Amino acid sequence: MRQRLVAGNWKLNGSRDLVRSLVGALVDGADSGIEAEVAVCPPFVYLSETAAVLNGSPLRLGAQDVCAEAEGAFTGEISATMLAEVGCRYVIVGHSERRSLYGEDDALVARKFVAVRAAGLVPILCVGESLEERESGVTETVVARQLDAVVEAAGADAVAQAVIAYEPVWAIGTGLTASPEQAQSVHAFMRARLQESTAAASQSCMLYGGSVKPGNAEELFAMPDIDGGLIGGASLDAEAFLAICRAA
Repeated sequence: MRQRLVAGNWKLNGSRDLVRSLVGALVDGADSGIEAEVAVCPPFVYLSETAAVLNGSPLRLGAQDVCAEAEGAFTGEISATMLAEVGCRYVIVGHSERRSLYGEDDALVARKFVAVRAAGLVPILCVGESLEERESGVTETVVARQLDAVVEAAGADAVAQAVIAYEPVWAIGTGLTASPEQAQSVHAFMRARLQESTAAASQSCMLYGGSVKPGNAEELFAMPDIDGGLIGGASLDAEAFLAICRAA
């Protein structure tokens, strides 16, 4: 039985009041029909406060990014070991906004993946294509390249044991969503790609991320290779996020 997971990525949103109100509401609602594991990924400065609110609950803490280096003169960076010390379980690597806005290439994403694993944490590896790439018919080529870079650096078993999130860039924050069939097609491709190198891919946890809402979550999560979601905007609304978690 594959793990089911819903992870909320707050992005550049949050405040102390939001940590108390939103995370508190999630903790209160965590036992109401939710069978999937649930994680919240606030900005770095709220990780410790969020961990305190989550303490004693089944919810997990995650970070939105990490430095590929373990220590040194890297002003402003946060290491995977630091994230482990504040209680993180998951770390997002390779999010499309990091790739597109900050120039993170496949090699750097792979190094971050390795750093997260070395600290005993679970990477949530993000892959996905732009609208131009989808319309050009190269979705699988792009996703394969992104996956292969991490497999080469960390090994296929390590990737299969991580969480992989397919996030079509054209569906993030746009209100557009890949159809369940479109999403399933890419998820099936990713699983088959990994299975070429390791049998463990059959048990890999694969998430869909791209404008998931309470109204479309159940249909998306019903697809055979979709094991949950990486949720952006809807994760800032406790009622909406909990509804998505129940759908998983």
